[in-house]
Amino acid sequence: MTSDGVGASVRRSAEAAREAARVLALADRAAKDRALLEVARELRARVPELLEANARDVEEARGNLSAAMLDRLRLDPARIEAMAVGVEQVAALPDPVGRVLSDAVRPNGLRLTKVRVPLGVVGIVYESRPNVTVDAAALCLKSGNACVLRGGSESVRSNVALGRALRAGLDSAGLPAGSVAVVDTPDREAVAALLSLEGLIDVVIPRGGHGLIRFVVEHSRIPVIRHDVGNCHVYVDSRADLRMAEEIAVNAKVQRPGVCNAMEHLLVHSGAAADFLPRILGRYRAAGVELRGDAAVRSLAPDAREATEEDWSTEYADLIVGIKVVPSLEAAIGHINRYGSGHSDAIVTGDPAAAEEFLRRVDSAAVYWNASTRFTDGFEYGLGAEIGISTQKLHARGPMALEELTSVKWIGRGSGQVRG
Repeated sequence: MTSDGVGASVRRSAEAAREAARVLALADRAAKDRALLEVARELRARVPELLEANARDVEEARGNLSAAMLDRLRLDPARIEAMAVGVEQVAALPDPVGRVLSDAVRPNGLRLTKVRVPLGVVGIVYESRPNVTVDAAALCLKSGNACVLRGGSESVRSNVALGRALRAGLDSAGLPAGSVAVVDTPDREAVAALLSLEGLIDVVIPRGGHGLIRFVVEHSRIPVIRHDVGNCHVYVDSRADLRMAEEIAVNAKVQRPGVCNAMEHLLVHSGAAADFLPRILGRYRAAGVELRGDAAVRSLAPDAREATEEDWSTEYADLIVGIKVVPSLEAAIGHINRYGSGHSDAIVTGDPAAAEEFLRRVDSAAVYWNASTRFTDGFEYGLGAEIGISTQKLHARGPMALEELTSVKWIGRGSGQVRG
């Protein structure tokens, strides 16, 4: 397809989404929930079709993606079932649209009510993970928004197949199929075309690596809700339960290393290093984690590469970990605030005062005491799903779920008031 053809195709999808958004904004909860339940049913009915499309994507991507990124791309029956369950959970959540946030009467008798309303049309640009297609569409639908979805080129077949299931569910429930548009070309021109559609798309949300996010921020003519990289930390304090710290540090790094809430850097207080480091280094080696560390770490682990200045700012999204020994809580907080991406950071300690200091001063969207960073997730937070983790401070921060996909409207009810 030519550049002009790609642009025209994306524009047609956005125009259909704009028309659909007007219908969705007025749809009641019953209609939206019915559509979501139909989507869940379609996902379960189409498992063979979805697996076949995904297998073709995985086979083509093999050799071009790391093992962790291939894992993010791959679907299996359990993951498809988890998508369907996630859609059902979104259906069960309260509808944010129309919720009254404030209601007051001014001295002149003018009544002002502040209510939640949909954003309109949400454009979402993302990489690798096909489940984002379903999570994003479900959240947009429930919050009364239409969406234009452009996944990574490596997952185009999977996303198109998921899009068919989504549109079939909408059609069965009597809502416009154009409410969910899945861009069906891997051509990068589609991203540029989407970012130019000011007036048709109200907000863009990028979800992926630093390069994708930077491209969207620099080229979009549409407001962007930014999800930055996930350079997450776990800090093991001098008063940590080392068995607990070991399990948290392994879980945060190893369970799914390719996701944005996986830990990338481990900070260890010098008072705990002699006891803790040999234990955690052994666990990481057994899990196949590549070690990078400062001089103190490398004195205990000759197989560790020297961690460079660039390492401390890097989101590996792989089985690689940077480890640093720090002299104090103050040093740990300073390191995180300097090098972290403001995503998710954790402290492991038995000292409540140290924990509260960490929670108060680390400037991230999510901070934890004695828990893994892997919990920064809309599903784990009880939000049903998420469209991404916002690391910016305007409009939304942290897991973006239903409430974050709405704006507000002020409604004034008067009896002839005029301003003097």
